[in-house]
Amino acid sequence: MEAQGLSKWFYLGLIAIVIGSVMIWRARGNNKSKAMENGYLLFILGCVGVVSEFTDFATVLLIFIIVSGVILLIDKLTWSKQRRKDQLKPHYVHYSREFFPVVLAVWILRSFLFEAYQIPSSSMRPDLTVGDFILVSKYNYGLRMPLTNKVVIPVNQVQRGDIIVFEDQTKPNRDLIKRVVGIPGDTVSYIDKRLRINGKTLTYANDGSYDYSETSSNGDILMHNQRWIENLTGVVHPIITNDQYPPVISEMVQNFPGKENCQYNDEGFTCKVPVGHYFMMGDNRDNSLDSRYWGFVPEQAILGKAIYVWMNFRDLSRIGTKIE
Repeated sequence: MEAQGLSKWFYLGLIAIVIGSVMIWRARGNNKSKAMENGYLLFILGCVGVVSEFTDFATVLLIFIIVSGVILLIDKLTWSKQRRKDQLKPHYVHYSREFFPVVLAVWILRSFLFEAYQIPSSSMRPDLTVGDFILVSKYNYGLRMPLTNKVVIPVNQVQRGDIIVFEDQTKPNRDLIKRVVGIPGDTVSYIDKRLRINGKTLTYANDGSYDYSETSSNGDILMHNQRWIENLTGVVHPIITNDQYPPVISEMVQNFPGKENCQYNDEGFTCKVPVGHYFMMGDNRDNSLDSRYWGFVPEQAILGKAIYVWMNFRDLSRIGTKIE
């Protein structure tokens, strides 16, 4: 019986590990053979698929760095001294030497500088659309310790209006992107589709309509929305709303830490943002599962600030779009 909760990538990873191991064994230690190269490629991809089921990709890279680094260290201290000068390095030493610098460079880049993500849903329309590949600055808010994600060298503070990527608070090993509408200490209200920050209602300018297609089990559905220009305490940006939906769908609100800081009614909600936490909302206000439903985002869950769209294969004109 299949283990509950394991994705198809886990089982594809297992298959890749088995096939890769067989190819490595059949190559008979020939480091330069295609079978050996392809076998190691399949083996590594399979390990990524399996291990990624239980942890994030950065940790997977770190595991590869540690394993290959240990192999190279043992070879330097012991195995190399036992080999004849004309004897080839074992294949596991050869490929550890090939992979170690590449994986280390990728891990440093992703952990401390930049990371790429793809927008999978319409929750951040109209600014970010499905298929956008975005670049996220990992150092904008400070240098963070790998694994713990704790800031060790602060740089900038998270501001209202920032579009950030953060760890999903309801599902492990998944990241989300939303806009910050409340910072620590703020009182955030969303009444009749209008935000209030610390008792002050934001200004909204009508900006026409915004239509897009949403794929469902019944086929494509045309979503008709009203487009507004929202002034989020100095950050001016577009949002969209749909009059067919209430400000909050009450039956979707979960029990989350700090929910006692919130009050919900038919007109909307009011929440007091706890210290060290942030309140996130999607710009597509009626098609976004956000802090209204699953609560506050702790500072330690923040991964970085979205800065540019670097690719969209469906719409090449979006390449280089600055995210604001």
